[in-house]
Amino acid sequence: MNKPLAGALLVLGILGAGTAPAVAAAGPDTASHAATTASQVEARAVDFAGTVALSNCSGSVVRMPASEPDDPALVLSNGHCIESGFPAAGEVIVDQPSSRSFGLLNSAGSRVATLRAGKIAYATMTDTDVSLYQLTSTYQQIQSRYGIKALELNAAHPVRGAAIKVVSGYWKRIYSCDIDGFAYRLKEGEWTWKDSVRYTSSCNTIGGTSGSPVIDNATGKVVAVNNTGNEDGLRCTDNNPCEVDENGTVTVRPGINYAQQTYGIVPCVGLDNKIDLGRPGCALPKP
Repeated sequence: MNKPLAGALLVLGILGAGTAPAVAAAGPDTASHAATTASQVEARAVDFAGTVALSNCSGSVVRMPASEPDDPALVLSNGHCIESGFPAAGEVIVDQPSSRSFGLLNSAGSRVATLRAGKIAYATMTDTDVSLYQLTSTYQQIQSRYGIKALELNAAHPVRGAAIKVVSGYWKRIYSCDIDGFAYRLKEGEWTWKDSVRYTSSCNTIGGTSGSPVIDNATGKVVAVNNTGNEDGLRCTDNNPCEVDENGTVTVRPGINYAQQTYGIVPCVGLDNKIDLGRPGCALPKP
């Protein structure tokens, strides 16, 4: 995993690895993305507004397409970034009390506020690597007090070839690259993730970038959350994830980094931004 940081690097980084074979699976056709006009691409400059710095990772204030201004706001990061440590394979955390704080950044990357969680609404490292904190502030309160709007999660699967930016609130650094493809399974140590986003090589993310939102340049919407990369060229070990295809073939891509798609979160969030794993279309792992 791209190592979470807590003053010093933790033993395990944000890179995750598993012990089975892997290869990138084919992603959606690029035609729809190619049809995006230049004016749409320029419609929203990607900056730091709405991103947050955690004590050890990065994150962002996010909303669903149907979220309301008076809903409690959500912060998106990685499951491996939660304060209690890495969830075990198969573990799912729901509605766990938390008072964690987050440094809210403006467009220039300056810290403008400290936001506080009321609970971990959802966290897991099974099938995906995601955490959602519910804040004690609403979207409307954050916008009126600090002039910051939440980033919206895209409800659609990301597209191969799309230009993206990985925005780290921890480092106040933006990485630019494209979606190179999708890994059918990504394995790191004891964890396995499904349909992971693979970056082209210019997104050389590092420890502390864990949990950064991956933003589609054309829409300004979040399509994934940054989580790992192969550091040493090893096969399926901690910090050295490997790809496994449908036939069990393993591929190792030294120096390549990955993210977990976020469109699957959208169907699992209901009224008042409450996580509801029983909603139609919700496929997130359940406890």
